[in-house]
Amino acid sequence: MLQILKLPRREPKKMVGWNDELVIRPDTPLTPAQKKQLAKAIKRAKRDGKIAASAQQTIPYEEMYQNGVCSLGNRLYSKSVAFEDCSYAEASDDDKAVIFELYCRLVNYFGPSVAFELSVVCYYPDMAEYRKILRIPSTGDGFDTIRKEYSDMLLSKAGLCKTERRLCLTFTVEADDVRQAASRLEQIEADVLVRFKGIGTEAHGMDGYERLLLLHQCLHLDEPQKFRFNWDSLTGTGLSSKDYIAPSSFQFKEGRYFRVGPSVGAVSFLQIRATKIYDTLLNALLNIESSQIVSIHAKALDQGAALKAVKRKLSDLDKAKIDEQKRAVRSGFDMDILPPDLVTFGKEAEKLLEDLQNHDEKMFMVTILLVHTAPTKQKLENIIYSVNGIANANNCDLIRLDYQQEQGYLSALPLGVNQVEIQRGLTTSGTAIFLPFRSCEVFQPGGLYYGVNAQTKHLILADRKTLKCPNGIVLGTPGSGKSFFAKKEIANSFFATPDHILILDVENEYTALVEQLQGQVLYLAPDSQSYLNPMDLDLSTDVGESPMLMQADFLLSQCELMMASYGNPLMPIEKSLIDRCISLVYRDYLKRPTPENMPILGDLYQCLRAQDNHTADDLATAMEIYVTGSLSYLNHRTNVDLNNRLVCYNTSKMGQGLKKLVMANVQKHIWQRTTINRYAGVTTRIFLDEFHMLLKEPQTAAYTAEIYKRFRKWNGIPTSLTQNVKDLLASPEIENILENSDFILMLNQGASDRGILAQRLGISPQELTHVTNSGEGEGLLFFGDKIIPFVDKFPRDTQLYRVMTTKPSDLAA
Repeated sequence: MLQILKLPRREPKKMVGWNDELVIRPDTPLTPAQKKQLAKAIKRAKRDGKIAASAQQTIPYEEMYQNGVCSLGNRLYSKSVAFEDCSYAEASDDDKAVIFELYCRLVNYFGPSVAFELSVVCYYPDMAEYRKILRIPSTGDGFDTIRKEYSDMLLSKAGLCKTERRLCLTFTVEADDVRQAASRLEQIEADVLVRFKGIGTEAHGMDGYERLLLLHQCLHLDEPQKFRFNWDSLTGTGLSSKDYIAPSSFQFKEGRYFRVGPSVGAVSFLQIRATKIYDTLLNALLNIESSQIVSIHAKALDQGAALKAVKRKLSDLDKAKIDEQKRAVRSGFDMDILPPDLVTFGKEAEKLLEDLQNHDEKMFMVTILLVHTAPTKQKLENIIYSVNGIANANNCDLIRLDYQQEQGYLSALPLGVNQVEIQRGLTTSGTAIFLPFRSCEVFQPGGLYYGVNAQTKHLILADRKTLKCPNGIVLGTPGSGKSFFAKKEIANSFFATPDHILILDVENEYTALVEQLQGQVLYLAPDSQSYLNPMDLDLSTDVGESPMLMQADFLLSQCELMMASYGNPLMPIEKSLIDRCISLVYRDYLKRPTPENMPILGDLYQCLRAQDNHTADDLATAMEIYVTGSLSYLNHRTNVDLNNRLVCYNTSKMGQGLKKLVMANVQKHIWQRTTINRYAGVTTRIFLDEFHMLLKEPQTAAYTAEIYKRFRKWNGIPTSLTQNVKDLLASPEIENILENSDFILMLNQGASDRGILAQRLGISPQELTHVTNSGEGEGLLFFGDKIIPFVDKFPRDTQLYRVMTTKPSDLAA
């Protein structure tokens, strides 16, 4: 590929033009005579004002407007759309085919009148900004040392990612004025956003400030600087937006390098030699841990002109074939034996014509530019050497733009300006094969820490409150890190948010952490002195239903569980008798709602005895073991502080005779606490360990499903943990629970469970590897419609780890 520059004639008093031709080959050094000619041309251009006198003048746009429209000069205007990454690298082959087809439709949307530029900007993370985002403010509650320790740990995790990416698509149109351009660009933007939504990635139109911020990052790749700008500063000051984004200096004196601020850089173009390009090429080029810009300029040819050009080429090839056949006949050779290149070119041209005519393909003229910067030339050459090795492995070459570094660098900026006249013709699918997608990211300032993206090393910071249904489920085999994850989220919530936290602890996993954080632990056991009254009634909040009706329904379910132990379900007459007695025992409390008037189970028992009814006597007799017998633990008024911000219901020592009743009682108190918090504007986080046990009995299963349906509206965020996937999926209520859960954290899974979950949740074989024989703290995070492979190696030399761990080896140490 050649770039032709024309030198000025040696005529006196004539404006410098480019008439004498100087052919510059990107892969061939200039001769001394050519360098001398070029130097004279540049000297004359400087004298006549053809070369920018300042860094601001170098930046190739005229004005940036607040709505994101940029005037480029020569009647050209551009606008940009920023979009997020999506799961592609580990998607299934079918999903990849769908994403590629949808991206082809996006590329095909652009016609001959609209040029577009895909920009991928890789830059070093701003650790000062991360420090502000990840810092947990001190509160003076005695835990500030742990808060600082946790903040420092998060900052160290953020440093694992060496570079960050920003993706944007810029499109350029011609217009007579900015008003006409804005109308056209806004319509294009709306259409592009619809197509990105179809792909499954979030996108938005960039306003002027956001575009300037991105340009500022591109112009300061190796020297992160705070972007300080507001539109008011341009009024009456004589300043332009360029003054806020320009680097300290530009230097384009050397043919193979340029300097921007303190950094040295080089611009190359990608020369494609391969007959087949793979969708992994772009991400392979971007995997180098250095600051860089990859810019892909594309503009469609008129379809009629493209077809004529291909047909003309086919005619030329046919003529060449005939000439070869004539030559073969004259020489006495077989006329059917043709040169391999001629046969290959003919087949490719025929396929291209078929694609253009019948497969909805267009022909695009494409320029692919790569900008790399580094503090020194040596480091820069090392980076370019590595990138060139990746390009060569894909049958491509990285060619330096000798003596066109300025044009190349300015063309790589996300403005939609292409000053490099080196192009390659590609079809729609050939252009779309440079997919910028890799893996989903979730980074929400103010969110909680969930590990590091296993592919990109980016910190995963997520706020479940932003989900439509923040309910969550944690799945994993024993030893995979389920309880440690829950403790980490509990601690993070406790230190960084004002949320209240309630824990159902059936295996004594969370008591140490709760006590360390000065929370309230309720030891619910037959020999315990901590009591939780199942008859507690809260009249302070309005939940849309009569509190008495809800309490009656709950107590009926408790009686159902009591009778179920005898193998006899409640009959309608028995339910009516119990319901009558419930109204009677609460009569005094409703008149004067004080703690001493709160009834207990024994009051309901005495009321049944007083009914002078044989059936009521039978019910009272069945209840007697829970009132005066060996299971009378529930026959007490509540004597613990349930207003503590952190409450743990420890049922690890509860026998089988009371476990179902106590579980249901805990669920009711959790619901009451959630409703109270909701009216106080407080979020309640609920952690339910060994979740499958709650789904074994129809009563507790139905109540749990109801919690998952209604908690979202009541500002509650339940999280359930279990290791028994088969038991979980066997429950008829699990469908409702899964449908109302937008947060699923999956750790290592057994072989049989993996197959079930892969089919149920649509997990690809590549994604499934992250939960196959994986280590502690490794797995998949389902956050809304995103699937993110994660790794969380929590540092063991921290005070918080020593409190959270349950590993015998750690406890022994």
